[in-house]
Amino acid sequence: MATTAASGPAKFLASLQASFDSPGSSRTAVKSASGATVSVTVVDSIENTGAKLVKCNPDEVAALRAAEPGVRVVPVVYFKPALHRPEIEQKVRTAAGKAVAGKLTLTIVSAKTGKPVAGVFVVAFTSFANREGAQGTTNSKGQVSLALGGTKKKIDRLYILADLNLWPAMLKNVTISNGQVIKLQDLDPKFTDCVRHFYPKTTLEMGAGVRVGVVDTGIALNHPNLVVEGGQNTVTGEKPDDFGDNGGSGHGTHCAGIIASRKAPMGVAPGVILRSYRVFGKNSDGASNFAIAKAIDAGVSEGCDILSMSLGGGDADTLTEEAIANARAAGVLIFAANGNDERQPVSFPAANHFCQAVSAMGRTGTYPPKTEPSGSVAKPFGTDKKNFIADFSNIGDDTDFTGPGVGVISTVPKGLGVMSGTSMACPAEAGAAARVIAANPTIVEMTRNADRWAAMVQAVSGNAKKLGFGAIFEGQGMIR
Repeated sequence: MATTAASGPAKFLASLQASFDSPGSSRTAVKSASGATVSVTVVDSIENTGAKLVKCNPDEVAALRAAEPGVRVVPVVYFKPALHRPEIEQKVRTAAGKAVAGKLTLTIVSAKTGKPVAGVFVVAFTSFANREGAQGTTNSKGQVSLALGGTKKKIDRLYILADLNLWPAMLKNVTISNGQVIKLQDLDPKFTDCVRHFYPKTTLEMGAGVRVGVVDTGIALNHPNLVVEGGQNTVTGEKPDDFGDNGGSGHGTHCAGIIASRKAPMGVAPGVILRSYRVFGKNSDGASNFAIAKAIDAGVSEGCDILSMSLGGGDADTLTEEAIANARAAGVLIFAANGNDERQPVSFPAANHFCQAVSAMGRTGTYPPKTEPSGSVAKPFGTDKKNFIADFSNIGDDTDFTGPGVGVISTVPKGLGVMSGTSMACPAEAGAAARVIAANPTIVEMTRNADRWAAMVQAVSGNAKKLGFGAIFEGQGMIR
């Protein structure tokens, strides 16, 4: 069986919706011009006359097209958070090609308290270029066993990626030994990371009156730094009012904090009206095009001025493209992350013409030595040689802006965490855009149509400053 999203004539959509709304029934019958009946299962719907999520096999798809020639049937595809996270692609093997025998154990502790840290993702690259090595996650004792062979091993790069209140570490050309203890630096909320370097002296009023929706993994609703007005969970089969954090990486909460944290570390535009649109299922890192399209529709319907989407990686998708076009027609500005495929072309949906695509840049000195962000320094460097485009960032002619996305401190469900990625750069620029739009009340008050969208794009672009990287890396530069 295949799950597809169908959109088409109002008559057909209305008949599907009638079946979908009927208690205890999710099947609908459609008659073809020849009189044949096609029966499909309706799983979900975007409003009364929007696209329907239907379950059907290939024969039913063909029959459906024949029955209603105006209906478009597109497959469900999935997108991932645009978070930079180093991982191995192949295990360490012997000369004969067999996996090595023998493991060594590391213990990860807090430098401040000396206590072991559980849930830390450790990646040991014996060859970073080939993404070869071993990885694992620390247990309750802060210990992780790595299948590297023997009790001592020379490591090209060692990443220790803590999610909560600690700086992730990155060590180059080190030898690690069984039983070794490694200390991680604790976070200081007032540390000047790259976001706070470029957006200092933020006040609680910045962005006031602008409504920003975060289309992501949900936002932790009880975080002391954040105020969430409302939102919607658009994941099929889950409760619509469950738009808080999905229990995964805390990615959406981190993005939300970059925009609107009201305590240290301050967001770029703390005064915005913040909304959460959860498109990732519980503990899932995949968001369907249907959930994303439904979230965009909800954001438009609920009065958002800006939507921030730090996700991507799939092929261009008709359903998502239509939702983005509808948002533009309703005067809503969408920011999307370029993707983290190491200089590959801008990923979808950021590559869509009606999205504002954001690359990730960083700045040396805005993270401690031997921490994970130091591994992302790469050419080109800007006019200020401390500035660089992150090695992981996608680039290309579709790039509209660049934003700080290397070693960003922000909110996570149980405190603060550091993340890197075009995922972080995207909300930084969405927040900066909210500042610009809030300072132009005539734009906010315009009729919600494509002219309003164009006015917002022009205002935001007019406040961008080029940093000397070149257009394919930075577009119009950074919104200031």
